[in-house]
Amino acid sequence: MDIPENFLYLYWNKYFSIYLTMANVYTQIYLHLVFSPMGHENVIPQRHKEELQKYTTGIIKNLNHKLLAINFMPDHVHILAGYNPSQPLPDLVRDIKANSSRFFNGNKWLPGKFQWQKGYGAFSYSRSHVDDVINYINTQEEHHKRASFKEEYLKLLERFEVDFDPGFLFDWI
Repeated sequence: MDIPENFLYLYWNKYFSIYLTMANVYTQIYLHLVFSPMGHENVIPQRHKEELQKYTTGIIKNLNHKLLAINFMPDHVHILAGYNPSQPLPDLVRDIKANSSRFFNGNKWLPGKFQWQKGYGAFSYSRSHVDDVINYINTQEEHHKRASFKEEYLKLLERFEVDFDPGFLFDWI
């Protein structure tokens, strides 16, 4: 029996079943994710940047999120996505890190093993700020001529009024 998408089917036993109409769920959540390689080293090869960004785009799309901007810098990554709340945020970040690490290591771009640091930053934006965030992510090279990743990250935490313990931030080299 086909059940329309907007119905929830509850089956109690072979003699009794019930259909309930479900309210549609609509969300508009924009998340800016930031994370860094283990040891915060400059290990992301810029000659493979485009390939890594395309692969990571596929990861995000396959998880049913909408990629809006991505930029891999030598020592960190910025991602802006339209977030689908059906997947918990920690699971999304875990999946991006695990799959991109596997891809990175499978291509043997480093003599050793590539890993992401534990932790990440996740910052939410309203629709009215999305274009500015996309521009910010796309111009990271220019931005980092004036500020280090550490300075940038601390500024994000302060701007979003995130309480943090400096002892639990990324491992800085």
